[in-house]
Amino acid sequence: MDVGMLWRDEAEGRTLDEKVARAADYYRRKYGAAPTVCVVNPRMLPPDADVAGGLRLVGARTVQVNHFWLGVNDAPTARPDPAREGTTP
Repeated sequence: MDVGMLWRDEAEGRTLDEKVARAADYYRRKYGAAPTVCVVNPRMLPPDADVAGGLRLVGARTVQVNHFWLGVNDAPTARPDPAREGTTP
């Protein structure tokens, strides 16, 4: 995904699923199309979930915590290895 919408949600009372769903709803209303992927900081990725709010989750250290980068992506992207978290390639 090269182009997308950045959404910030720091609400402590919302689950990750709720935050992503709210962002996806706004994206649909603003752009008239549904997003397919949500990129988040790897620290926000649940251990056993690859989907939240109906979108595929992808981790990227370039996205800050509590930020959500939504867009459309047809190419598969691998989840990062948690053992490598915090390391520099």
